Amino acid sequence: MLIAAIVVIGVLLLLALVLAMARRTDRREAIGVLSRETRRRDRSEDAIAPLEAEAPRVTGRDVERMAIERSSGRTGTAVVVAPTTAPELAPPPPPVDLEALGVTRRQFLNRAVLGVTGLSLAGFGGACLAFLWPTLQSGGFGSVINIGPKSAVDATIATKTPFYSPQARSYVNPYPVADAAVATKSGAYADPIIAGMKQGYVALYQKCVHLGCRVPWCLSSQWFECPCHGSQYNRVGEKKGGPAPRGLDRFALSVNDDGTMSINTGVLYVGPPIGTNTTGQEAEGPHCR
Repeated sequence: MLIAAIVVIGVLLLLALVLAMARRTDRREAIGVLSRETRRRDRSEDAIAPLEAEAPRVTGRDVERMAIERSSGRTGTAVVVAPTTAPELAPPPPPVDLEALGVTRRQFLNRAVLGVTGLSLAGFGGACLAFLWPTLQSGGFGSVINIGPKSAVDATIATKTPFYSPQARSYVNPYPVADAAVATKSGAYADPIIAGMKQGYVALYQKCVHLGCRVPWCLSSQWFECPCHGSQYNRVGEKKGGPAPRGLDRFALSVNDDGTMSINTGVLYVGPPIGTNTTGQEAEGPHCR
């Protein structure tokens, strides 16, 4: 939950930054800041040339010639005099109506880039939250799974082979009802597991508690024997040998009113500690490993 909160805060800060940048860009366009290219053109000679062309030029030679003519008394020569009044300039254009102008290309590109960035960040944040948020599966592993009719389970375990449910990833084996009192007295099992034992069954998780290998059933010894490191468990999943730190983990099992059986894979119960032996079952033949 801490990681999810950090991701949410980070996404919100990034979205706030994107919105602030978009608002700053729009405000700068709204107050009419001239671009660098416009300012450079205003200072160029092309912008000043029309104003200078309206006034006649008086050079130094013209001034000298007029002085000589005056001193010599010549007449009939036109005197070029520079204009004393400034040329009339064109009236300034009316103010630009931003609504009539619409969105400029620069504004469109800025908003498009910021919008795509915001959507990308929002999608990334949503994906992180979806990955970190726990989801409850419906009908699959992690929920209550109906493994089928009780008669089918009994028919399989009658052959001295556990009933295996791939959906629940579990083995179902018989448990002697007469030994349920011993299991209760040992304190090694939780009440939901004891309830299944009193009905004559145990549901064992398929993974070895040592390093997680799937534990197969050995028909000759009537034990579960791990092929990875040699851990051994009896018929009801209590540890008998090997490096495993405890017995097989298990799920609560129940017999339904309609004659079917269900395994609650949403809660995993830790296996019994080393030394637990409520049934007294020993190896009934040669080991497979």
